[in-house]
Amino acid sequence: MTERTQVLPEAELPLQGLLVLDFSQFLSGPSAALRLADMGATVIKIERPQVGELCRQLYISALQLDGDSTLFHTINRNKRSYAADLKNPQHLQKLRQLIAKADVMIANFRPQVMERLGLDAASCHAINPGLVYGSVTGYGSTGPWVDLPGQDLLAQARSGLVWLNGDAEQGPVPVGLALADILTGSHLVQGILAALLRRGRTGKGAHVEVSLLESTLDFQFEVLTTHLNDGGQLPQRAAVRNAHAYLGAPYGIYSTADGELALAMGSLHTLAQALDCPALLPFADQGGDVAWRQRDDIKRLLAQHLRQHSTDHWLARLQALDYWCAPVMTWHELLQHEGFKTLDFLQTVQRDNGVQLRTTRCPIRVDGKVLKNGRGSPHVGEHNAWVEAQFGLNDKESQA
Repeated sequence: MTERTQVLPEAELPLQGLLVLDFSQFLSGPSAALRLADMGATVIKIERPQVGELCRQLYISALQLDGDSTLFHTINRNKRSYAADLKNPQHLQKLRQLIAKADVMIANFRPQVMERLGLDAASCHAINPGLVYGSVTGYGSTGPWVDLPGQDLLAQARSGLVWLNGDAEQGPVPVGLALADILTGSHLVQGILAALLRRGRTGKGAHVEVSLLESTLDFQFEVLTTHLNDGGQLPQRAAVRNAHAYLGAPYGIYSTADGELALAMGSLHTLAQALDCPALLPFADQGGDVAWRQRDDIKRLLAQHLRQHSTDHWLARLQALDYWCAPVMTWHELLQHEGFKTLDFLQTVQRDNGVQLRTTRCPIRVDGKVLKNGRGSPHVGEHNAWVEAQFGLNDKESQA
């Protein structure tokens, strides 16, 4: 293994020694806890006895492994499971003892749920004033949408994001990923780390709040700011090969003789030269905002012209003039390419029973080394005995 792909030793992970309690479910909260685990924190997933959290049965393409969905395996690797019935007073008492020792706690139930259980931020800070409490909601903790289900597609729909994708004649097109969930989890990690830094200076804990809607709106901050300052015009998607509702030609993906080619922004003169396409020159000679005003005409011309030769043919010509472009790759092509292999981006994680999952690693490098951990996702309550012994939990009343 080269120096570039060395794994950072566990003792050098930046969050080594932190205790995180993950009360969350599905994707946003668990993805935040996963990232903290990647960086060295001990993450204990609090689940219902026997059945565990609902994501264990939330399937992608009906794919499951060792009784749980691959989605659960992916987003809960490198965690430990502690099974507790939140309606059982003895179980709650042990959880309060654990909260007294924790650095971070994450929850993504609807706002009133944790308050009814006595596990809301104020109650937990009474137990542990230094706790950084992270909560995820769909649409914030107040207002008319507070009780509505917070789900990725629904947040995309309410945020206006779906009007940026697809061509002009199409209806709203969602992003085909759990975009809102993962962005929200990322923002939660940012807030938690900032709060931990403040705690290091002041000793004071914090309540960090994020929502699916606000994170999805923040993702659109460039184009939403344009809307707020251009007289309130709505996004105008290209009719041809749209890739960004606010950018002019040639920005988009085009079919070639044998595949697909992505073109980003650049000089139309340079593009005409690289593609040997004199028909582009009249547009280029107009200067100004022609790439926006005549976006569809330029894109139609390019779509017809680029079908004449292969993707590799066009890449060679474009790259020779440093024009921003890329082939559109399938996952098969990507995973076999040396450019991907150099990243050392995959890892195998394993449960204690030997069941393995091939997955991705943390995308962060520290001191030139990648962050990997081979621990797979836990079975429900797998670590109850370990947690109770490690942190001295008992049935007696907490003194915190």
